[in-house]
Amino acid sequence: MRREHIVTLAIGAMAKSHAKHRRMVVIALAAALIAAAISPARPSEAGPGSSTTAIVSLGDSFISGEAGRWQGNSLNMFGTRDGTDRAASCVLGIFCSYDAARVYGSTASSGCHRSDVATIKSAGISVNEKINLACSGAQTKNIWRASQGGQSFKGEAPQADQLLTVAQQKNVKLVVLTIMANDVGFADHVINCASAWVLGLGACNQAQQAALEAAMPAAKDGFRKSIDEVRAVMAAAGYSPSQWRFVIAGYSSPIPAASNVRYSGSDRWWTGGCPFYDADFNWAKNTATPYIIDSMRSVATEKGVQFLDVRDALNGHEICHKSSSLVGSSGPNSIAHEWVRWVNTGCCQGDAQESVHPNAYGQRAIGKCVSLIYAKTSGNWTCKNTPGQSYSAMTLTSIP
Repeated sequence: MRREHIVTLAIGAMAKSHAKHRRMVVIALAAALIAAAISPARPSEAGPGSSTTAIVSLGDSFISGEAGRWQGNSLNMFGTRDGTDRAASCVLGIFCSYDAARVYGSTASSGCHRSDVATIKSAGISVNEKINLACSGAQTKNIWRASQGGQSFKGEAPQADQLLTVAQQKNVKLVVLTIMANDVGFADHVINCASAWVLGLGACNQAQQAALEAAMPAAKDGFRKSIDEVRAVMAAAGYSPSQWRFVIAGYSSPIPAASNVRYSGSDRWWTGGCPFYDADFNWAKNTATPYIIDSMRSVATEKGVQFLDVRDALNGHEICHKSSSLVGSSGPNSIAHEWVRWVNTGCCQGDAQESVHPNAYGQRAIGKCVSLIYAKTSGNWTCKNTPGQSYSAMTLTSIP
């Protein structure tokens, strides 16, 4: 073979080799760009490495802030309702407008009713952001990711999907979850008992307890899955278990035992907004609420999640409790007045769905409980108020 042919073949081989190399480089660069586009941000950029810290709440009306509009209960339907209505804006104390968005923001229209004093907002924890994803009326199926059978609610994606976005963008230090009461229809059972009193049908607790117990097995399964979903989301966002805290918070009874009710006749309805038979007072306080809370705690223990028991956090400040009173012309204060919204028809003051939920005082009290448990890195705790003092005087006691 002539030398020039050998040179030509060599040059051609080199050209093909360089072309192949260029193609490999292009392919590698394209693959890198695609990976960068679809992979989560590096820890130094977002998620647990973000400089923007946050705490997040998930769940239903108890933790979303339902009834946070109110500071005690007043029979005055005009003006600021003796200062109890935080959604009122009055000129000269006479010309008033009422806009729930002043308390619930944009969720006043959706019905999620996330108040500005909801548990997570009231928690005195030093972070950059306090994010409330809970929604009034939510059930466990509204917590799970859509990919795992979760359902949207009130125009919003499932709460776990919302949490994933937050956890990817911010450094989430704490997630607090309160859910399950709507799965067993607790609020409906309580309102059914109120209706029974108004209509003179007799105590309703036996039928309501039977319905509650029938719904509990499925509710506990939904609750288990909710816990799993929260953990799965945080892992998907790049968090190790040591990089965030998970707390399950229970519920508080909205009404006292019968022996502590300050009304005895028709004034339970027309004055106090607590139309219940004695047997139903005792059922809600001593049977139904503990049954739900104990069921939640058993699941939390099974799943190894820290539990905050607030069943007694509102003691002495439930609706119609003899240690509290309605608000008069001197205005509200958290020591003397109720921390729960009374049973309300929705005709004159606010919405019916606010009934039997912690009000602005009650929510601040439970927010204080969350602050206290945040300082406890392990163990289960019960939180109680201090008689004769404000919602800031909450205390924790360790429970087995």
